[in-house]
Amino acid sequence: MKHMKKTFLLLASALMAVSATAESKIIPIETENVGLVYSVGDNGRLYQRYFGKKLINAEEYAKLPQGIEAYLTHGMEDYFEPALHINHADGNQSTLLKYVDSSTTTNADGSVSTVISLVDPEYNDEVKMHFTAYPDCDVITTYTEITNNEKKPIELEKYASSLLTFNAPAYYLTQYDGDWANEANLKEQKLEFGKKQLDTNLGSRHNMFLAQFFQLSIGAPAQENSGEVLAGNLGWTGNYRYTFEVDREGKLRVISGINPYNSEYTIAKGETFTTPEFHFTLSQEGKGGASRNFHDWARQYKVKDGMGDRMTLLNNWEATYFDFDEAKLIQLCKDAKTLGVDMFLLDDGWFANKYPRNGDTAGLGDWGENVEKLPNGFYPVIEEAKKQGVKFGLWIEPEMVNPKSELYETHKDWVITLPNRDEYYFRNQLVLDLSNPKVQDYVFSVLDDLKTKYPEIAFFKWDCNSPITNIYSPYEKNQKHLYVDYVKGLYNVLERVKAKYPELAIMMCAGGSGRGDYKGLEYFTEFWASDNTDPIERLFIQWGFSQIFPSKTICAHVTSWNRDASIKFKTDVAMMGKLGFDINLHELSESDLRYAQQAVREYNRLKPAILEGDQYRLVSPYDGNHTSTMYVTKDKSKAVVFAFDVYPRYNEKMYNVKMSGLDANKMYNVKEINRYDCNDQNVGQYSGNYLMTVGLPMFTGNKLHSRIYEVSAN
Repeated sequence: MKHMKKTFLLLASALMAVSATAESKIIPIETENVGLVYSVGDNGRLYQRYFGKKLINAEEYAKLPQGIEAYLTHGMEDYFEPALHINHADGNQSTLLKYVDSSTTTNADGSVSTVISLVDPEYNDEVKMHFTAYPDCDVITTYTEITNNEKKPIELEKYASSLLTFNAPAYYLTQYDGDWANEANLKEQKLEFGKKQLDTNLGSRHNMFLAQFFQLSIGAPAQENSGEVLAGNLGWTGNYRYTFEVDREGKLRVISGINPYNSEYTIAKGETFTTPEFHFTLSQEGKGGASRNFHDWARQYKVKDGMGDRMTLLNNWEATYFDFDEAKLIQLCKDAKTLGVDMFLLDDGWFANKYPRNGDTAGLGDWGENVEKLPNGFYPVIEEAKKQGVKFGLWIEPEMVNPKSELYETHKDWVITLPNRDEYYFRNQLVLDLSNPKVQDYVFSVLDDLKTKYPEIAFFKWDCNSPITNIYSPYEKNQKHLYVDYVKGLYNVLERVKAKYPELAIMMCAGGSGRGDYKGLEYFTEFWASDNTDPIERLFIQWGFSQIFPSKTICAHVTSWNRDASIKFKTDVAMMGKLGFDINLHELSESDLRYAQQAVREYNRLKPAILEGDQYRLVSPYDGNHTSTMYVTKDKSKAVVFAFDVYPRYNEKMYNVKMSGLDANKMYNVKEINRYDCNDQNVGQYSGNYLMTVGLPMFTGNKLHSRIYEVSAN
């Protein structure tokens, strides 16, 4: 109690001190090119004074108008969507926040962290706004801590991670929506007065209908290489909401955070609720600049093993589906060696005995090896993989359960399901209740037991095929906490996995791209962008996800989808991401196999450009019948250009493709590589200036035709 009284006195004295210095208090958060500036008004409140291209003279921030309150609260004089809504124990729903103090520190990795503390003088609840600026990438991350300093619990009805405001003549929002096997479709609209919300309430598979990122173009429709563009992503592997509200003055507020739908969260006296990070960048070079900012930041600071290599692989799914045995898997290890990839990945169907996993209707939850398919466990398969010099990877779906399973029979109290209604099944399964610590222990044990028994497992494909249905937790005392506590429980599991197996590569999969956020990618090295592997569709899907995710995180496989497309076209598409194969090698012709082997070798050679370089989207698949994407090494000495003809029209006019990202003053040799005949073909020698100004004729009138060009500085 004495400590609490002392805290209140300190806060009160700090608030009194603010009034004397408010006008002069400017708090800049800056990267190399971006300035986000806050100031304290003469009323003691915090305002966003500026957000845009960094000013050369920082003193001039003080000349700008005060702006909109930095973290709008419910119940006061503002008429628009609040970032924070607290229901106090006495029934009052208003909150007023006043500035207390701020601090800035430089971190070991070169980033700069700023903390701004605010307090409600009536209720003493405290809000700390945290910012970390990454100067070299022009990315800023932000989250809030909300502390209950009252005598009784409070309920957080809304609790955003971020509120950003703009004042411009027009705003254009780009979203990427779709469905299973139809992900990341680009849609753009102009924002007018009122609210536009992008959100999801699907829970575990939260991204199923809408990718968890957006782009906001300021002043004019978004362009690839020009204009001011904000790109943002909430680091939360669960329900999210972005609210875009244009007010009567034409100002725009962008509120980002956990979706408050059915997620009002009660915190006890003295407790702190921490919101997830919102990651954003503001580019003056259009969507492309925003993408490259995110790619650099992700590799250097966020993604698990972001600066490391990625393994090529052969998956068995399309070769065998659920129908395999030890002999087939041993042969697939040999096939992986023949193909030249790094790893053989065993997909679904290897587990459960009482209810064998021979389809998707049974077995989930029972993670013992199926004795009919694998009488000796994985030992013979792993030994063959070692013999062939390839790694062994394994599919799991540890958060899910089939009602037809021993786990369901034994621990129905571990399942999210309503106690008094018929169960609804999505893909014949239900979701385990990760708000329950016992379930967290169990889910961790699925992976841990496998790694303990088979330490040679080098990779897991962690799947998640159902959203949360039958929404009720046998464990939760407050059902409104379930959506949030499920994600917290998932992170508890993943933290344990990362701590015990820090080098383990894991793919984040959720029936395709049902998951895809940068908090998740702290624990996963990559994600599965779609179950749709038709190469034409993948051109659009990969174009969409490349907006904020670097190529090394986007898994792209060559499969049997689209029999009209050649092995070359399919492989060229997949080489723009993390390359894998999901085919039966024995169905390939001799020349197709020879080409695939060559493509793996070429991909490994080109990894420094494709996986580590700067990406430039040259021609959009949305613009017509062709598309082209380019990757350039950081030193601009090497580039790889992919060019695709999809369905050109008869006698269509063709235009040169202009490259980007090269050194205008260097001379480059251009050759077409990875040709089906396995013979490279020289194109010519050109200056970087010529290639970026005039370009080269890369497109043809041939349908489903592709080419790869290697650009090398002399």
